Amino acid sequence: MKLEFFEPAEAATVLKCSEAWLRDGAAKGEFPHAVWGKGKIVFTSVHLREIAELREVRSGGATAPTVRMIGTRAQARQKFS
Repeated sequence: MKLEFFEPAEAATVLKCSEAWLRDGAAKGEFPHAVWGKGKIVFTSVHLREIAELREVRSGGATAPTVRMIGTRAQARQKFS
């Protein structure tokens, strides 16, 4: 079994996202990760694959995405749509 380990900065580079976004997701329990020693977050290659799959958007057969609009002008536009 070949398992690679990545620190958050390295994992963010692989996933092409920000390190802060990745750390936030791990801290909130949204993303799989491991913790070494005194709370050091690390990701394995398996974790990175799972995170990518969690964020995958598939088309076909799914319900229409929810549109979230903020502000009074957006709410007014929504009424006329």
